[in-house]
Amino acid sequence: MGGRQREERESWRNTILAGLANYIDAGSIVAGAAGLALWAELFGLSSSFVGLIGAFSSNAISAGIGALIGGWLCDQLGRKRIYQWDLLVFAFGLLWIIFAQEAWMLVVGYVIAGLAVGADVPASWTLIAETAPSRRRGRHAGSAQLLWMLGPVVVLMLSLALSPLGVLGTRIVFAHLLVVALVLWALRRRMQESTRWADAKDEKASISVSGFRELLQRPFLGAMLFLTGMYGLWNLMAGTNGFYLPYILRTVGDQSQAMSVALQAGSFLLVGLGVAFIFMPFVDRTNQRAMFMVGASLQVVALLLFAVFPLSLSVALGYVILLGVGGGFSQQPFFQLWSGEMFPTLLRSTAQGLMFAVVRIGLGIWSFFVPAITAAGFHTLAWILTGFVAASALLGLLFAPSNAGKTLEQIQDEQRPEEEPRFVSASEARRAASPR
Repeated sequence: MGGRQREERESWRNTILAGLANYIDAGSIVAGAAGLALWAELFGLSSSFVGLIGAFSSNAISAGIGALIGGWLCDQLGRKRIYQWDLLVFAFGLLWIIFAQEAWMLVVGYVIAGLAVGADVPASWTLIAETAPSRRRGRHAGSAQLLWMLGPVVVLMLSLALSPLGVLGTRIVFAHLLVVALVLWALRRRMQESTRWADAKDEKASISVSGFRELLQRPFLGAMLFLTGMYGLWNLMAGTNGFYLPYILRTVGDQSQAMSVALQAGSFLLVGLGVAFIFMPFVDRTNQRAMFMVGASLQVVALLLFAVFPLSLSVALGYVILLGVGGGFSQQPFFQLWSGEMFPTLLRSTAQGLMFAVVRIGLGIWSFFVPAITAAGFHTLAWILTGFVAASALLGLLFAPSNAGKTLEQIQDEQRPEEEPRFVSASEARRAASPR
């Protein structure tokens, strides 16, 4: 019993330390969003330059490139090397933002920070999937998503409290993320390498790996297309909401800076509550497709409010409530869970990095046009975003997997062609012999 308790504590420790990557990822995105209007006023930024910041920030292109490179390196060199050192690069990028005196310094800082946090995401999500108990893998994934929501809530509350300070308040918010990144880097130095990856690398378990080529073949290509489409379409909406909502509420809805930030904080808080009280307790023992569809449908209704009605405070409140609650048990947490399950060990991070790259780069291209679309007609933007989420929900309805309670090896074995022999690694044999 003592050994199992220690194993459980170690598993949760790994999950928390890995999941804090979500905190700084989301925190850096929302910190930029909360201060975007202030930066625009300080430096006299045009809508095109605002779009440039959104496109190349940690919300989009730079994070996608970082994930692509970092995910591949995770499978080649190990998870530990990536998740230990990328936070120092992230901290370096934040220094450019904190001390920015010109608009170009903001872009440099966002690009560097985005590359680093992008590399951390596949490393962290992979580590959580590989170290969590099979019957609680969804709960562990949910805890990482809870940290993803905690980052924006803390950042937005700080932004709200510091709003009287203007741009100085935004600099302080980024300084808090710098401190978190350095503390997390120090704590991660004691973490161990994933035993699943170490055993697979030693024994060449499952398949011979050369990189991206295997992911473009059966059975992995179908999983890649489904997950990228489901998450990518939704992320076009979520990225717009996460980075531009305060900007839209101020420029279109005539809300104050404080009210705009408070509404977005409330949205993220509700997502966190949805994760904590719906996703985490039930995901490992319920119909995942049904859960996904309920959450996705609530988000479609939320977006219809923006599309149909004028952007009043009451409409904004309804949007925040429905989008927040539904987001707690739909595309984002299920993408993390399913993307960690549907690929073998030596391709897991590469697959997540590639998908994350496509999603974030696509968001970056889209983000460049958001300010111009908003200026031309906000309701047009709202209808487009509604279509994105509806299409994402349809993909989930048609292709969502059902892997609750299965080990990663069982899932991998189900994908294997019948003529290919079953290989049992040493780590899997140990897990099979040890009762859960």
